[in-house]
Amino acid sequence: MKYSEDEIMEYVREEDVKFIRLAFCDVFGKQKNISILADELPRAFKYGIAFDASAIKGFGDETHSDLFLHPEPDTLKPLPWRPEHGRVVRMLSSVSFPDGKPFECDTRSVLKKAVEDAKNAGFSFSFGAEQEFYLFNLDEKGRRTTVPYDEAGYMDIAPDDKGENVRREICLTLEQMGLHPESSHHEEGPGQNEIDFRYADPMTAADDVLTFQTVVRTVANRNGLFADFSPKPLENAPGNGFHVNVSVKSDSGEDKTETLIAGLLSKIAEISIFLNPEEQSYARFGKHKAPQYISWSYGNRSQLIRVPAAEDEYRRIELRSPDPTANPYLVFSLVIYSFLDALEKEAVLPSPLDVNLFSADKRMLQSLKKLPGNFQEASLLARNSDFVRKHIPAEIREIYCR
Repeated sequence: MKYSEDEIMEYVREEDVKFIRLAFCDVFGKQKNISILADELPRAFKYGIAFDASAIKGFGDETHSDLFLHPEPDTLKPLPWRPEHGRVVRMLSSVSFPDGKPFECDTRSVLKKAVEDAKNAGFSFSFGAEQEFYLFNLDEKGRRTTVPYDEAGYMDIAPDDKGENVRREICLTLEQMGLHPESSHHEEGPGQNEIDFRYADPMTAADDVLTFQTVVRTVANRNGLFADFSPKPLENAPGNGFHVNVSVKSDSGEDKTETLIAGLLSKIAEISIFLNPEEQSYARFGKHKAPQYISWSYGNRSQLIRVPAAEDEYRRIELRSPDPTANPYLVFSLVIYSFLDALEKEAVLPSPLDVNLFSADKRMLQSLKKLPGNFQEASLLARNSDFVRKHIPAEIREIYCR
């Protein structure tokens, strides 16, 4: 739902809203917030709300700790799990210095710039997110365990799939907040689930990823469970993927899907640290349908990039290497900039590789380039990348390439 500032004020009065959560995220995409009373909303719109940023990694130290949150009206979402009387809503916020200058570690602003740069070049993007997560039981003290909620497998049904009702509650909650889940099912791992989203513009899609993880964790906790989005929660089970569906449209109507794929193939190694930001991320590659080689094909789920069977407005590519610990604002920004770079350099798309890379001949595999094998390799590639230096602020680069 899109609102203006005046409409927000009217909504707050009519819906008995008492608290507004001004939300933002750190450089890794972890949501943070500060709550204000409804009476403070006019001040928030006019001046912003100050907060101490020194405790948030990458947001400064004690000597320069004052930053300001500026709520963005078109991001208002009610929180359905809060009371109906004295309601609570959430608005995502931009971050600035006291003098109004945009804060360079506000990753939402990075994506805004990428979208604007693409628009100026005559292109628009749509993104759809598919995120996997595990549901684990809590112990008697409410602490997480590594005991899966069920032992079901891929697309199993109840009673084997115990997560069915939890997914239903998640989807209904998302719908109450104006989000559009497209489908949900049990994944391959024990207690592993997936919920997919309908495509949207880049900013909406990234905002929805942030909201989605919050809703999943909240609903899971209400059901006595822990939702785990980490890349490899169980050593001998499938990891969690964050499959990114992307389509690009040209003002001229020209199909630029091949340029999109070529750009990602050429930049994927040096941007992997932002798509896979944890040491554990690299233990997922090459197992249980997670890619390991830099290649593409039609329909083939063993590839890094696949082009699903779809026509017209649903024609897209699927990037399969990111995991849910990635910051969606940075992921989507780098996808856009990879395309623009390939467009500028007239990159040539290599031939598709229509083989199963999980069972292919080892001699053939030796000729293929691989994704980074560990965090250190990915960090070094990003540090030495002119492309990354051009599009990711230095403060964010330093934090990721730690």
